[in-house]
Amino acid sequence: MRRIVLHDTRSGARLPLEPRDPGRVGIYVCGPTVYGPIHVGNARPYVVFLLLQRFLEHEGLDVTLVSNITDVNDKIYDAARAQGVPSDELAREMTAAYVADTDRLELGRPDHEPLASETIGPIVQLIGDLIDSGHAYVAEGDVYFHVRSYPAYGELSHRDVDAMDQGEGGEGAERKEDPLDFALWKAQKEGEDTAWDAPWGRGRPGWHIECSAMAEQLLGVGFDVHGGGSDLVFPHHENEAAQTAAARGSPLARLWVHNGMVQLGEEKMAKSVGNIWPLAGALDEFGRDALVMYFVGGHYRQPLAFSPEVLEDARGRVQRVREAGRRLRPGESPAELQPLRERFFAALAEDFNTPAALAALFEWIREANKREDVGDAHVREMLAVLGLENLLDADEGVVVPRELAALAERREAARARGDFAEADRLRDEIREQGWEVRDAPGGPELLRAV
Repeated sequence: MRRIVLHDTRSGARLPLEPRDPGRVGIYVCGPTVYGPIHVGNARPYVVFLLLQRFLEHEGLDVTLVSNITDVNDKIYDAARAQGVPSDELAREMTAAYVADTDRLELGRPDHEPLASETIGPIVQLIGDLIDSGHAYVAEGDVYFHVRSYPAYGELSHRDVDAMDQGEGGEGAERKEDPLDFALWKAQKEGEDTAWDAPWGRGRPGWHIECSAMAEQLLGVGFDVHGGGSDLVFPHHENEAAQTAAARGSPLARLWVHNGMVQLGEEKMAKSVGNIWPLAGALDEFGRDALVMYFVGGHYRQPLAFSPEVLEDARGRVQRVREAGRRLRPGESPAELQPLRERFFAALAEDFNTPAALAALFEWIREANKREDVGDAHVREMLAVLGLENLLDADEGVVVPRELAALAERREAARARGDFAEADRLRDEIREQGWEVRDAPGGPELLRAV
């Protein structure tokens, strides 16, 4: 197995992936809060970490990927109230929409997708352990984490503790012992229609404690990689790391790996900003192949610009791969192309550098185009890790419509009698219907345009 390194936010360095359990890797990724349909920005961590799982499995590791769904949250209460529907009904509807939209990416699903609403028991237990150990306190039915009880607070986000703002506004300010403290449990308020019983009163969990409990329940403490968007480093991931370490005496995760934001214009794509492009709409307009190619075209840690022009460029790269696939035959690839295959996987081993890997893939294609009778084994292997293995099978099982076959025959007859203007006209008519005619040694071939 190659030496694999990933950028760790806590240390600020690229660190080797050294599994807690030899040969096995546990990854937890923060998924969406389901109060509305997800957008392209929400999909980036979903794609990044599913593809990271593919690469690690290619390298011989047994990977368990957990990506939660936050279905208990202030934003869900607010959105449900605005729509006049029960909050649990809205959460179920938006969870189903999230699964349906991400299914269309055709990358498979995480091994586990826990719901916060189904993890209340472990959440209550973890809060109780924090209270018992003196790291949390009860105040009028709320429970707060006492930030200054954990001296290492701030080590993940590298922020000055005294300059931090938990983003809770004035909520609970009069009940907190310190403005830095954050809510682990919130007492039920008027208009909140979903709540659970707990030893300190009826209510529901805070956002941060949900992920700590779900991660620990499925992966244990000290699992290998905690992932998510860079916008979650503070306060969400800082608070996750602090409360678990305080309760358990050991770190929640060994590496903290964060993807950059998708940007639409000058700002990150976000519902709160209002500059979103729904994932379903992007899939309808550009297709899953172009969207996956778009995601792997940027390094996961860097911001990624979104625009129709960028997606059209990704669609062009998809077409290049498909065209190359039409010239390849099934079977082993030439030994002289092996170094490009090695460069592809070496790039992924060095902080999952998908742009560098793509560069090696397209150089492989350029070199293969210079040769005859090239086997497709290398490129199939590379594309599979990127979730694009289907590009080589774009024409498999396709039946050419009878009327298009007739047009191709007429074009061939026009060419035979030297009427090239008519042949070109017929070629354009075929293209307008979404097909390409290729003049091959064995006669014309009709292929779907890509």
